[in-house]
Amino acid sequence: MRWWDIEPVLELERELFPEDAWSRGMFWSELAHSRGPLATRRFIVAVDGDERIVGYAGLAAAGGLGDVQTIAVARDHWGSGLGAALLTDLLRTATAFDCTEVLLEVRVDNTRAQKLYERFGFEPIGFRRGYYQPGNVDALVMRHADPASSVPVQGSDTHG
Repeated sequence: MRWWDIEPVLELERELFPEDAWSRGMFWSELAHSRGPLATRRFIVAVDGDERIVGYAGLAAAGGLGDVQTIAVARDHWGSGLGAALLTDLLRTATAFDCTEVLLEVRVDNTRAQKLYERFGFEPIGFRRGYYQPGNVDALVMRHADPASSVPVQGSDTHG
């Protein structure tokens, strides 16, 4: 993801997460930490044949811990394997950042995403009450204890 991707990413963000969408400033802040030798973030976009952004994802890493900051796929690409491909990239990134575990939060009502994370080896470890505001929706906290174990060999099918 580059600075010029922020506006189309924001459009998709607002469409998918109308109540708790990230702000422009949040994306700018994350991108500021994603370049150079001291980078602690990786943010990526996926584009279709028309160069339309149809997905994006981000990971933060510090002290051996990775955190999936965001992952989103346009509704017309649900079920295409794009979410799995984005998550695979984030887990590869976590491994490159020497993360020994990866955490994430997911809305308790987002069973589609929870199933994807479980397929990749994430396990529920707790809840954060009222995490998603202003809707006051709880987050399920999930943990992957060995991100390298879920990274498919280059060229293998991640669509499962």
